[in-house]
Amino acid sequence: MASYIDQSLGAGETIIARARFPWFYTASAWFSVLLPLAAEIALYIEALNAGPLDSNNPYYWGMILVGLWLLYGLFTCVKMLVVKNTTEIGVTSHRFVEKRGVFSMRTSEIALPNIEGVKVNQSFTGRILNYGTVRIEGTGVDAATTPEIADPVGFVRAIQTAKEHVAG
Repeated sequence: MASYIDQSLGAGETIIARARFPWFYTASAWFSVLLPLAAEIALYIEALNAGPLDSNNPYYWGMILVGLWLLYGLFTCVKMLVVKNTTEIGVTSHRFVEKRGVFSMRTSEIALPNIEGVKVNQSFTGRILNYGTVRIEGTGVDAATTPEIADPVGFVRAIQTAKEHVAG
């Protein structure tokens, strides 16, 4: 299935750059499941060594609490992976495009000539791991802020390059 950006290209319009989520976004999604799963397995092994699995077992209530943590981690993982796989952010030769959504779709598009300012926000960790958010401000009240993306400075450079070609 073609992406929204690919489907929405106008005549003569080309894709300059696509933003992507940083590598640790996916890693943290999986970590939110794997950590409580490992804890649950360890508690289960200890509980088996301690006797029958009933409410008198000293590990019984710990297993229930870690099981709840595992359910929360599973929900968090699925949510993060759905967001990652249904979000598209890109710059074409004519516009900035952002699309989000699974069942419903929300888009933000700002024509390159209408972009007045671009701001990068990186935390200390973001500077080290090369991720951050980008806020694109258009004329009037138009503005779009990306989720945390990898190489935000490179993405801003792609916007500036595309703007120069349009103005050129």
